[in-house]
Amino acid sequence: MSASTAPRLVRERDCLVAGVAGGLAEHLGWSVRVVRIAFVITGLVWGAGVLLYLWLWAFTPWRQATDAGDEPVTRRAPVSWLLAAGAGLFALATMALVWRGGSSTSEVALCLLATVVCAAGAGAWASLIDRPDPARGRRTEQGVRAVASLTLLVVAVFFASGTVTGVTGLVASLVALVGIGLVFAPALVRVWRDLEAERIGRIRDEQRNEMAAHLHDSVLQTLALIQNRAGASSEAGRLARAQERELRSWLYAGDTPADSDLATDLRDFAAALELDYPVHIDVVAVGTSTERASGELAAAAREAMLNAARHAGGEVSVYIEGSSRAVEVFVRDRGTGFDLARVAGDRLGVRQSIIGRMRRAGGSASVSPGAGGGTEVHLRFDTEPARG
Repeated sequence: MSASTAPRLVRERDCLVAGVAGGLAEHLGWSVRVVRIAFVITGLVWGAGVLLYLWLWAFTPWRQATDAGDEPVTRRAPVSWLLAAGAGLFALATMALVWRGGSSTSEVALCLLATVVCAAGAGAWASLIDRPDPARGRRTEQGVRAVASLTLLVVAVFFASGTVTGVTGLVASLVALVGIGLVFAPALVRVWRDLEAERIGRIRDEQRNEMAAHLHDSVLQTLALIQNRAGASSEAGRLARAQERELRSWLYAGDTPADSDLATDLRDFAAALELDYPVHIDVVAVGTSTERASGELAAAAREAMLNAARHAGGEVSVYIEGSSRAVEVFVRDRGTGFDLARVAGDRLGVRQSIIGRMRRAGGSASVSPGAGGGTEVHLRFDTEPARG
């Protein structure tokens, strides 16, 4: 396989440990088993394979998700439990060397160091990698941490009980206790980061509130005065309303998702219409609703608002009422009125973009004269089937 046709080196999201061997095997056109064996063999040569594996792990990106969402990473190997089991085996080996007698201090120290490294690695893996994994999560983290800590505590008690006298036993006990601290260190770091993020967020909220209070007393009141003096249909009034909406959205609304709720979408659409047409649109929402901005109800409501802005102008009211069973939208203008029966049959704007759209979506729409003049468009979409 030539370099120009070789696949890009990426790590697989469905992997055994880190996806390094699978990604490298696909890049080179080799078998995954051959790559893993090569890592093991080169790892015996002064740790070269281990260093290469860690380097690829750190600098090789994950394969991009295949769908629009964020595809999770699936690790089949229970790495944290394996490390905890390795800590237990090394702990038994350490105590066996001491009981047997005749072992050198370096052998005991090496086994003890391996015990601490495996236990600390188990805690770090459980807190940093297993905790965000929905297949493992907090329960795995707590279990692994408990097993690793208990293993090190047994080792510490073993050396402190007088089995190894003198400074050697004291140092070994302290090393085991330090290992327990290393097991809990990643969790403590995560808690500290959460507290720091909360503190920063609280400071930002306080600053935003102070700025909002200042702007409300100065800029927003000035914009409101311009609207009242200039009139709803004037260019200055429309620009002032647009700036007021944008400023209020930045101060109070915060970040909104790409697929926002219905009320947010219609408010944004109203602000855009006010820049293009001599109209003032008030959007009021009451009740609760899970209707999203990407639905057919939102599209029909936007079409009704566009018709009101284009043909009626002036003051337009949009009223959204949501409940657990249905969502209703009323669009009322104060224009000259509109009679759907007198519209020619080839004029399909209202019939297809509003009434037909709602009918195809399983809802209903009606166009009728307003109580005080003008036109009222009533849209209804049932979120639950009516019980008969």
